[in-house]
Amino acid sequence: MDKTLAKITYPHIIYRKDIANGSPVIEGTRITVKCIAEYYQMGMNVDEILINLSHLTSAQVHSALAYYFDHQKEIDSDMKESSNIAFWKKQVGRSSVKRKARA
Repeated sequence: MDKTLAKITYPHIIYRKDIANGSPVIEGTRITVKCIAEYYQMGMNVDEILINLSHLTSAQVHSALAYYFDHQKEIDSDMKESSNIAFWKKQVGRSSVKRKARA
């Protein structure tokens, strides 16, 4: 058996710096893998996700979930950070301080 590691590709998943800051997204959309993972984390199955995001195909959602499961630790960490209320309050505070300084 060949022990060469093949690079895993995920059909329908792309990275573009100009979309979602380079986060993995479903090709042809602005829907991030993280968004699909969040629906999944809320307990939704693929059919329920498709009801909410009816412009997607089953293959696109499955590909996003495959990517999520292969990168779960990283994506879960990003989800935790983006739901950290204290972190976002600090960001808003910094932003308003900068605006006051410019005024």
